[in-house]
Formats: sequence, structure tokens, C-alpha cells
Amino acid sequence: MVQPIIENIQPRAGIEGGEVIISCRDFHFPTYSHARVMFNGVESRPISASSRRVIAAVPASKFMDGGRVQVSIESDDAESDGYDFIIGEKIAENLHPVANPAYDHDSGAIYTTLSGTRGQKVAVSVYKITPDGESEPFLTDVTNPTGIAFSPHGEMYITSRYDETVYKVTPFKEAEAFAMNVGVATGIVFDAEGKMYVGDRNGTIYTLNEIGESTTFATLEPSMAAYHLAFGPDGYLYVTGPNISSFDSVMRISPDGEVSRFFTGLGRPQGLAFDTAGNLYVAASRQGHRGIVKITPDAEAEMFVAGNALVGLCFDELGDMILATSSELFRIPLGIAGYSPF
Repeated sequence: MVQPIIENIQPRAGIEGGEVIISCRDFHFPTYSHARVMFNGVESRPISASSRRVIAAVPASKFMDGGRVQVSIESDDAESDGYDFIIGEKIAENLHPVANPAYDHDSGAIYTTLSGTRGQKVAVSVYKITPDGESEPFLTDVTNPTGIAFSPHGEMYITSRYDETVYKVTPFKEAEAFAMNVGVATGIVFDAEGKMYVGDRNGTIYTLNEIGESTTFATLEPSMAAYHLAFGPDGYLYVTGPNISSFDSVMRISPDGEVSRFFTGLGRPQGLAFDTAGNLYVAASRQGHRGIVKITPDAEAEMFVAGNALVGLCFDELGDMILATSSELFRIPLGIAGYSPF
């Protein structure tokens, strides 16, 4: 029997449930039930399989540790050599993020929300995941917390899509209204000069000054869900606003508020983040698969991390990518230097 050979896996990283495409040759099996995909010895039944192409889902994290693993394909009497793949480690669950998690460079902690349904007052609004992996309640008094961002001075700000308010978190872990009447406030980010930008999903990007006064910066088409914001190394603001189309765009806004399309062809694009080389990473669907799409400065795209229900991401100082699904957080060691404007 000829040994099957894996030629490529796309993408090369993923979290549980994410679909990966395995390009191979000489993979022969008598029936579909005899084809298997193994992740460090943990079996994943193929979603589809042929002698040249296999699609399989990343196994649940309860069956294996995160990090670098070996993927192989096998039938009853033949098995390929292993092929490198990186699996994300689950670090928190029972959450409800709707945007990017936030990484605190001062403490090394990660913050994310339990946002709830519209108008729902949950017991804990924001959770903190400590550097040693402990998840603990952090904030309790914001309804429908949505976006989280740290200022250049290390102060935390949170948007509420429920009451049109941006909150500032005090050192005593209390949320104080910082700005009001900013529409369905979702995305939030700071530029290199420390100016705050807030996305109202009805169609407006606001800038806010140091006392919370808002000014319209740019206008876009409304979003059915949220605006997600990120500044790139080029000083432009990048925005996603998912709708029902499978051909949505990442918008690019110049420092003087001029709006253009940067990349088109994503399904339900949500949270986004840059690395220091100017590559953009977006939680989105592309060509029928969900995950993190990497878009180069020249607008060339590829699926970079496989994962279902992804809503956002950020990078920590170790180069790990922190991924938020609609209920969980994962950490993938990718060695990517994340970009921050300050």
C-alpha cells in the first residue's frame, strides 16, 4: 500500500470545531468510513474526503492540549507522516463577547464581556482573565457591554449598545458615564494621539474629546450588529460593520474622515486587529469557512485561523492571538507582534 502524503493544511492553526482543508496525494480508502484524520492521535472524522483533499474539524479542546500538534491522515492499512498544526487552548468559557477582547499591557490580564441580550442586566458585565489563567468577575454595572478599550494612560472604557453611553472604569472598578447620546455605541478605539473613536452602528463614527464631547468623524452604511474599529500602522481607521451579505467589506477611513473600501469579500466580518507589519486580521467567513482572515497591506487575503462563531481577537505581548467566540476565549501561540497606536 502506498503511503499517503500531506502536502499542505489550510489554515495552519485553529480552535475546536474549526474546519481545515488538507491537501494530499495517494490517500486511498475503501469507503468513506475508513478515512480518518488524527490530531496528535485524537481522531476527527472527515467532513469530506478524497484522494487529493480532506476537510476535517479540529477536535474539542477537552481531548487534547493546545499548542503545536501533528496532523496525519490514515485508512485501515496506511498512514501519512505528521504535519505541523497549531491548536488554540481554551482559557475561559460561559461568556458572551460581542467584540474584541482587550489586553492590558500593564498587568498582562485579558478582559471580555458577558453582554447578554438587549436590555438584559447580567450579574457580571466584564470578566478578567489573569496571566495565570484564572477567570474572575471584574465589573457588574453596565448593561449590554460591547466594546472595551484602554487609553494610552491605561484607563478602561466600555461602550454600551443599550443606553448610548461610553463608560469609564474607575480604579475602584466602578463604571462612570463618560459620554452619552452616541447612538448604538459598539466599537471603541484610541489613535496614536490618544483621541477616542466610537462607532454607532446606525452609521456614524464619532471622535470624543477629553471631557466626552462627541464630533462626527465619518458616516457609513448602518450595520445590523456593530461597528468594529482598529487603527493600522498607516494611521488610517479600519472598520467592519457586518450585515446579511456574504460579500461585506472592510472600510478604511483617512485621518481627515475620507471613507473608502479596503477589502471586499467577507461574510459577517466582526472584530479586527493589526500586527506591526501592517497585516490585518479579521473574524469573518471567507469562501464558506469561518475563522480569522489575514489581509496583507496589498489587500491579499487568506484564511489564517480556523474557528466557528468567532467575534473578535487581540494580541498579547508574547505574540499569542487571543480569540473570542460568542461564548469562549482561546489562546493560540503564533508569535505575532500585535500593533498598538501608542
